[in-house]
Amino acid sequence: MFSLVAAMMGWGGFVHAQEVGPCDWRSGAEGLIEPWEDYTRTFSDGKVRIALVDRIEPGASPLHILILSPPYDVLGARQCRILSVEGTRGFADVDFSSLEADYDPSVGLIFELAVRIPGPIEAEDRMLRFSVNQASGAIEASLR
Repeated sequence: MFSLVAAMMGWGGFVHAQEVGPCDWRSGAEGLIEPWEDYTRTFSDGKVRIALVDRIEPGASPLHILILSPPYDVLGARQCRILSVEGTRGFADVDFSSLEADYDPSVGLIFELAVRIPGPIEAEDRMLRFSVNQASGAIEASLR
């Protein structure tokens, strides 16, 4: 893993928006990293779950963030979303232990954590920020 301080040095502005999409092959349970208690957390009385998924390939960008959250469908299931760098390309590294959460009533739950994104020569340290609005189901993400 890398230093959170180093990741925060580039805090200046947004690099580009990240992609949040419906769950697909990237969100399969066999990709959940173990021990589960270290790589999954719940928020809002268990209604929201954030988990780290490792798809192994491509080797330079195999990690994705799984988000389960309200709103619920007609059967009572939460929405399932997957957060990746771009398309199906994942993160090079995610410091899941750095995950911090806050709440803003006008936005919803706000999460931040240190990540590494694949670069042209080597991976780059960044901070990932994403929000989850449980009422609307909107999930917004960006890198700093």
